[in-house]
Amino acid sequence: MKRCYFFLLFVTIVVLFLSCSINKPIVTGETGITIDHSYTRIDAIPMSWIRKAKSDLIIAYGHTSHGSQLVTGMQGLVNFKGIIYSFNETGEDSALQLRDTPFDGAYDLGNPDFTAWATATRQYLDAHTEVNVVIWSWCGEVSNADSTDIITYLNLMNGLEYDYPSVKFVYMTGHLDGTGLNGNLHLRNNQIRIFCSVNNKILYDFEDIESYDPDGNYFGDKLADDGCNYDSDGDGIQDANWAREWENAHPGEWYDCAAAHTEPLNANQKAYAAWSLWARLAGWEGI
Repeated sequence: MKRCYFFLLFVTIVVLFLSCSINKPIVTGETGITIDHSYTRIDAIPMSWIRKAKSDLIIAYGHTSHGSQLVTGMQGLVNFKGIIYSFNETGEDSALQLRDTPFDGAYDLGNPDFTAWATATRQYLDAHTEVNVVIWSWCGEVSNADSTDIITYLNLMNGLEYDYPSVKFVYMTGHLDGTGLNGNLHLRNNQIRIFCSVNNKILYDFEDIESYDPDGNYFGDKLADDGCNYDSDGDGIQDANWAREWENAHPGEWYDCAAAHTEPLNANQKAYAAWSLWARLAGWEGI
């Protein structure tokens, strides 16, 4: 009971701190969306909502190598599960319209700095008013970010939501880096999660998705990193790889793809979660 009390107190303090740090009025959604490891079952998404997403969404996605895992996984999914999951830059042939890295002046949420992406987003949206979804990913910047850097991110995202109310902006956590639950990466990601949860934002939880295998086994507390390596025996040394273990035990249940920094299965999971996100944005109530 005491532990629960202190956790709730911690969350309350964090929420008050974040709220006081946001420049514009906080945009609060009617219903928040969190896409995490529970949304990595591709067959759970009704085909009607896949088609709805393809017909309704025009997505602009900014990223560098880690963020490319979503796109690489989605490309492989077309061969694995069929053309229903097709996507391209224009929406031609009834595909999902996903504009991959269309922004000028920024590469990801931390490159070249923690603010350039927001300026690039505004310039792009002003010139492309048809876009109705914007999503940016981190590379490795969250690992070395401090709480002020994350507040800057949240502030800029909220400002975009305030100024472009017809666009859905997707928040994202940073990738695993092997530092565990007490590492800066996890703490900063929790900062993002709390803000999104309290204010009903839309979150693609990159860290959480790559913390679980498809059977629901959790590796986030085992020094897991972005390559799916983890400490199997608690000695503080990464000595196993959960993705390769699962792939070897489940032939035919995953597909190969050349994912940056990681194993194919991780990109599979990222693609399944991405399609869950698109379906939720199109109106699907979820699992």
